[in-house]
Amino acid sequence: MTAPRHVLFLQGPHGPFYQRLAAALVQAGCAVSRIGFNRGDRAEWGRAGPYHAYRGGMAEWAGWLDTYVSTAGVTEIVIYGDQRPQHVAARQVAQARGLTLHCFEEGYLRPHWITYERGGVNGHSRLMELSIAEMAAALGPGERPLAAVPDQWGTLWHHAFWGAVYHGWIALRNGAYPHFVPHRGVSVWQELSAHLRKALLHPVTGLGRRWAEARLRRSGAPYTLVLLQLGHDASVRMHSPFDGMRGFMDQMAAAFASGAPGHHHLVFKAHPFEDGRDALSAHARDLARAYGLDGRVHFIAGGKLGPLLDRARAAVTINSTAGQQALWRGLPLRAFGRAVYVKPELVSDQPATAFFANPKPPEHAAYLAYRQFLLETSQIKGSYYTRAGRANILREVIDRMLAAEDCYDRKRAGVQEPRAMTSHAAAFHVISKRKS
Repeated sequence: MTAPRHVLFLQGPHGPFYQRLAAALVQAGCAVSRIGFNRGDRAEWGRAGPYHAYRGGMAEWAGWLDTYVSTAGVTEIVIYGDQRPQHVAARQVAQARGLTLHCFEEGYLRPHWITYERGGVNGHSRLMELSIAEMAAALGPGERPLAAVPDQWGTLWHHAFWGAVYHGWIALRNGAYPHFVPHRGVSVWQELSAHLRKALLHPVTGLGRRWAEARLRRSGAPYTLVLLQLGHDASVRMHSPFDGMRGFMDQMAAAFASGAPGHHHLVFKAHPFEDGRDALSAHARDLARAYGLDGRVHFIAGGKLGPLLDRARAAVTINSTAGQQALWRGLPLRAFGRAVYVKPELVSDQPATAFFANPKPPEHAAYLAYRQFLLETSQIKGSYYTRAGRANILREVIDRMLAAEDCYDRKRAGVQEPRAMTSHAAAFHVISKRKS
């Protein structure tokens, strides 16, 4: 008799998604287990299957994992993002042992999708190797519809809630994990205090944001939108020349001052989860003074991205998935890091000064092919952070995880991804309805 597939879970998105996914895999005939690195991991896993606490340091982690994989008969590993130290080592172990690495990530086409790939995501995604021409050939002839652009960037409050619960467990009950170090480089207490400060100041910052948006509208000026990311974002640190937002803002302000027409404005849009630890608003004011741009530089703290993009003439980013929202609208886009959408037909390669002067727009037909290819391969409708969103993911992802080939190979071979309830999905439909 063939041994069952053994799926090992490492760290995942906040909330009960891994727990629901593991229960679904058990229903489909797989064995599951989880290695946790802190009390939050333990709480989120519940009773989904065997749990093993890793209490060592990162120096010993790769060897420990390799031994566990061998002795436990692990056949595949599930991770969320591939740049946490634990996941970098897991990716190496999986490659060395020929294990399938299931990678989850936030949707490349947010807000209504999540990403599921194999082997790596973002700068390690197989999409980096595929040209637009190859994508279009895999799709074949036919119309490529473009739906209306949503104005809300995902389930932010649900995401924040589950993140607070997770970090609360770590802050209050993490004594059994003495060597745990958060991947973001700050302590859990620092993270919680920053988010508490942000919550307390929310009424004030909300008023400030609305005033800044009104001031921008009243100016009537054409503007380029700078899509800021979180300074600790692994995609920034691992897939770009920047180690934070201040250096990026410096370069954008200098290029704008040199290249943009005198009546144009520059708008820095903060990430919705920006907590103020890097004082980016003050830095934007300093840059305006330094480059003689008083009255032409705006800083928007959070809020909805859609309305700002609707009125922008162009956008720049490092490698934020928000860049996809700009492409969705047909806006010229310049990216300064590695990202799955950085293709010559979509993203300008102009020097920053030239881009601010006269930005090159994306090719519409190329974007339609690119977007449709993602929708038919790595993107799954749903959210990790809501009950209905998790149910939508589970209806499709189990068959994809159990398939012999990854989504890109299947698409290029003419295989259609499952989009409806299937034999595997039917077995756990009731599970997905449990309260979150």
